[in-house]
Amino acid sequence: MSNASKPDWTIVAHLDYSDRATACCIQQHAGEISVKRLASSAASGKDINRRPVFIGCNDKQQALIMEPSDRSISACDSMPADARFAYAYRDPNSVRIWFMNDGDKDGNDDLVSTNGGSSLSIVANDDGNAIHVDTLGVGRGHHVTTFVAPTANARGIPHRAFVSNLKDGTLQVLGNDPNDSISFLKSIATINLCDPRHEKDGASGIPNNAFPHGMEFSALTGKLYNLNNGYGTVSIVDPLSHEIEDNVPMPISSNLLLSRCGGFLIGKGVDRKANAEHVIGRLCVMDAKQKAVVTVLDIEDFYPSVYRFNPKGDRLYVTAAATGQGVQADNLRTDIVQIYDTSALPALRLIKEVKLAPTTSGRRPIAFLQQGDRAAYVFIPNPSHGSLAILDGDSDEVIDTVDFGDGDIVEFSFSFWHDRNIYGA
Repeated sequence: MSNASKPDWTIVAHLDYSDRATACCIQQHAGEISVKRLASSAASGKDINRRPVFIGCNDKQQALIMEPSDRSISACDSMPADARFAYAYRDPNSVRIWFMNDGDKDGNDDLVSTNGGSSLSIVANDDGNAIHVDTLGVGRGHHVTTFVAPTANARGIPHRAFVSNLKDGTLQVLGNDPNDSISFLKSIATINLCDPRHEKDGASGIPNNAFPHGMEFSALTGKLYNLNNGYGTVSIVDPLSHEIEDNVPMPISSNLLLSRCGGFLIGKGVDRKANAEHVIGRLCVMDAKQKAVVTVLDIEDFYPSVYRFNPKGDRLYVTAAATGQGVQADNLRTDIVQIYDTSALPALRLIKEVKLAPTTSGRRPIAFLQQGDRAAYVFIPNPSHGSLAILDGDSDEVIDTVDFGDGDIVEFSFSFWHDRNIYGA
């Protein structure tokens, strides 16, 4: 491919080295790749809830930094060394992005409420300018956010955001329709995920051991699907009545991913207990209409870190990362991304393993440059080596590896603030 025909793109990442953090912009323009690492400025020295939050980078490759205490957002040429990354969820029907604050080790902060719980901040991307919209109190973190809206088959579903509260075992329902001034960005309901069958002495209250982590809304079925990591089940929720309609067993899963057709939920997880010498990764497929897990793949010595579909939805990419201890960790394969044929779900067929650099990081994210219904490129970091592998989206061959600086990154995180054509996790 000639340089003239290569698409322009910009990848922005937050690099967490445990004792410091920085940001990096990797850009292809006119076929040429450039790398800019932002300088680190002095750490704020604040507690975890009040450390500056990295929102992303603007078109000038400046860091957008939010101060949690007063919600001010600044464009900076350098980034505070303790600026933290906040998991973000893009509202598909607006320019608003929801940034999660998980709180302290107990899931609390006092940014909004002094009665416990943590918070999330909503920031609008106004042509690249970051505008703070609101900061809302929610339950105790960690949080996952999913947006629901009217569908062709269920036009009565209102615009809502569902936020899971890991430490409480609840889902919080928030208004997300700017035309409804009464409910917009207000708490509407709290759904108790407690299942007494899985609790000591049949307890049914809050907090509980549901530990929700992984949530999707299917426009095909008009239902919300929430993974209860603590119970090994998926709760099927009516987004209109907020009632839990069913609980489907899905053990050894820690996250959910919806197929492009909306008919299947893909779970991923890992079993570290069954074999003292080998980690067993798992991928499984739940049929949303049948309300049952119909496919299970167990993969020895493989920890499925992050997974995402290509734009067309006929391939699933699953990255490997580090987990386990001792012999388990020694036997682990951390140097691959697996690619599955998903054109005939619920079947999952492994079609390729692409070799990457090994990693000691527990998370290896993935990003796609979308062009129509195809991925022009697939981006996968090598956190321990300080580089970014670029795969051709058609052949899935590594076509370039870009060095961006120091390795030994504890957590590499993509920012999807700047470009809707770049997506991933």
